[in-house]
Amino acid sequence: EVQLVESGGGLVQTGGSLRLSCTASGIPHADYAIGWFRQAPSKEREVISCISNNGRHSYYVDSVKDRFTISSDNAKTTVYLQMNSLKPEDSAVYYCAADGRELRSGRIPRGDYWGQGTQVTVSS
Repeated sequence: EVQLVESGGGLVQTGGSLRLSCTASGIPHADYAIGWFRQAPSKEREVISCISNNGRHSYYVDSVKDRFTISSDNAKTTVYLQMNSLKPEDSAVYYCAADGRELRSGRIPRGDYWGQGTQVTVSS
């Protein structure tokens, strides 16, 4: 059974920082990626950032480049999303997800497996 357990959401002021964590287990693929999607009210869910399971490759959507950093621990079981310079438009429910394919340049990651989501609210 695939499990993706998130933590680290909360309320922060504009310009502040938060770090999200996702601990993954049971992913039945040799090559896969783990990352973060977010969904704001009345908006579609969008992919934010992903990292390959070997930690060598990463993906960022343009709106978070230079502000967010994705990383994984040495065992590659926990993925972190460090979010700096947060803006009110970053407010959303953030979901950890796993893409059961290897992370490739030019291919947008998808979510095959999902965590329960964690709320991030940035106040102005």
